[in-house]
Amino acid sequence: MEKIPSATNDIAREVVDAAFKVHSALGPGLLESVYEICLAHELEKRGLNVERQVPVPVIYDHIHIDAGFRLDMLVQDRVVVELKAVEKILPVHKAQLLSYLKLTGHRLGLLINFHVALIKNGIIRMVL
Repeated sequence: MEKIPSATNDIAREVVDAAFKVHSALGPGLLESVYEICLAHELEKRGLNVERQVPVPVIYDHIHIDAGFRLDMLVQDRVVVELKAVEKILPVHKAQLLSYLKLTGHRLGLLINFHVALIKNGIIRMVL
């Protein structure tokens, strides 16, 4: 299996560090959209390019299907970030991130749940 480039891993580390900072300041209990805005702001302050709510089309047998799927964040056009503010990460949340990686062709994704006491317990790294 091909390794994730070090630059991509560096971006993922920045995302995780920024999530720690946001979670330390705000704690759990807010809406996902609040965390998304704050995390994007923190990453942009660090000089990273952040796209939010990126449309993800499904292409099947040359048919383009706009099913309304959206990435919460795409950082530096390399790392897919899916945010949650839920009691517990479920298998469907992991499947969602894996599907986004497959549909976009990106290899590295982070699933970050802000509704936890310790943010380190809310971060899942997935590699396609």
